Amino acid sequence: MPENYITVPGEKGNVYISEDVIAEIVGSAIQETEGVAGLTSLSGPDFGEWLGLKSATRGVSIGLDGDVVRVGAAIYARCGDSIAAIGERAQTAAAASVESMTGLKSEVSIHVAGVTFDR
Repeated sequence: MPENYITVPGEKGNVYISEDVIAEIVGSAIQETEGVAGLTSLSGPDFGEWLGLKSATRGVSIGLDGDVVRVGAAIYARCGDSIAAIGERAQTAAAASVESMTGLKSEVSIHVAGVTFDR
């Protein structure tokens, strides 16, 4: 299997989960988190963002360390709540979603790249 799949061994064989699938799970969970304005990339905007296109996986990175899925996500926080609290809620949501949907342990790092203000 390609390297961008995570292997989950089972009784009847292996299940291969694409890192893109896990990134979608994480992105969806984080975007539904109270206080999160959206995902972003730490490397700056891409062509799709200039066109107004949003991706559920933008700013999400996935890796495997032993039997733990390492997740990194960059977010914008909404003004009006503790940035640390928003980050912790996003961590909790992402980890719970990964663990419940894949059965894998996870460790989530949240990078708050900016704050948005209501107009």
